[in-house]
Amino acid sequence: MAKAKKSPKVATKKAVKKVASVEVSSSAHSGSGRECAIEPAKGKLGVMIPGMGAVATTFVAGVEAVRKGIAHPIGSLTQMGTVRLGKRTDGRSPKIKDFVPLAGLDDLVFTGWDIFEDNMYAAARNAGVLERDLLDKVKKRLSAITPMKAVFDHNYVKKIDGPNVKKGKNKLDLAEQLRQDIRDFKKSSRVNRLITIWCASTETFIKPKAIHQSVQALEKAMKENDENVAPSMVYAYASLMEGVPFANGAPNLTVDIPAMLELSRERDVPICGKDFKTGQTLMKTVLAPAFKARLLGLRGWYSTNILGNRDGEVLDDPGSFKTKEESKLGALEHILQPALYPELYGNIFHKVRINYYPPRGDNKEGWDNIDIFGWLGYPMQIKVDFLCRDSILAAPIVLDLVLFLDLAQRTPELRRLGIQEWLSFYFKSPMTAPGLYPEHDLFIQLMKLKNTLRHLKGEELITHLGLEYYD
Repeated sequence: MAKAKKSPKVATKKAVKKVASVEVSSSAHSGSGRECAIEPAKGKLGVMIPGMGAVATTFVAGVEAVRKGIAHPIGSLTQMGTVRLGKRTDGRSPKIKDFVPLAGLDDLVFTGWDIFEDNMYAAARNAGVLERDLLDKVKKRLSAITPMKAVFDHNYVKKIDGPNVKKGKNKLDLAEQLRQDIRDFKKSSRVNRLITIWCASTETFIKPKAIHQSVQALEKAMKENDENVAPSMVYAYASLMEGVPFANGAPNLTVDIPAMLELSRERDVPICGKDFKTGQTLMKTVLAPAFKARLLGLRGWYSTNILGNRDGEVLDDPGSFKTKEESKLGALEHILQPALYPELYGNIFHKVRINYYPPRGDNKEGWDNIDIFGWLGYPMQIKVDFLCRDSILAAPIVLDLVLFLDLAQRTPELRRLGIQEWLSFYFKSPMTAPGLYPEHDLFIQLMKLKNTLRHLKGEELITHLGLEYYD
């Protein structure tokens, strides 16, 4: 069992102090040429996925298609993105995958857990996201990936159930079974490193309790089968105990509790989350910064969604919807800062709805009505109708998080931090060190991510000041 070495209060203070030291260090070494130590990406990288549904199968099938040269990794920053180095006039913009030592797609090995027994090919067919012609071209690889028995609690996901579920005397025992799964997979697949990324359903809403405040309290609660220990926490605990980085793609509490931060810092294992930023919230984190930049006021933002995949079915439960709602509502307040701009953003009506509509399948429709006002208070409206494909938008996020989390695990300066705030770019509700408000602006998030990569390689950080061009 993990030993609780410090109180949550001390851990909180040290977390803030440590993040601050990294920011100072980044400024101090801007343009100094000092590279951070990064261990090479030798051997295979195992990718372990709780939840082999639409997102997971679209991700894995897509990687297999790219490997075969029959598709392109569109939407993936690690595969197609570039990073500017030096001045605009220097003409240096290498691809990110050529700039930092990321694992190659050919080095990825996949496994997962699910409450259903379908292999990944059958699960992908059932999800209905990708065309059968494409799936059949990667059928052999997908069919070989069969799910391990899952840790599942029907009280946390009420709308679905399945037979492929672990049994144990308590939640700590279930965590030990997951740890054995991790060890067995590492041995059988001969991978050198591992990543766990949660692609399973949204769990019902819970608030942090006393049992979440330390590792010792969490382990005691798991042993006592406390109802406030969610299945996702059992996966996260097992992964961190095995030294495996954990990314949370759902809005669940999961690793966003002091106990998990303590464990990740104690064991030098990166964590990040939460809730993949895909459709409607992606649009909000693009449009809201534009309103703020031009000081346009906002009276109301009404958002509704219809989708018919398993995610939509799960979110039809009020408890699971509450978890998602909390995640989707937070972005506007943090971007617009109503306390600083009360005349513009001090009285916003913000409403979010999600409706399960089976005929739509994975092709979600997100509709927004936005009431803004401009010069002299004159009203205007913007309407957005985003007919998106949820899993198509999520799959490249999963790929990038897998590769960047592995990079963080191989970089001592990053892994010792625990929370990887530089990966906020990918999340609706980004995790931060205690005491820090999250950054939601998509463009600031991207700048943070790329500046982190520049810092790791000893390159000058980009501030966009630009005065040097006019000397």
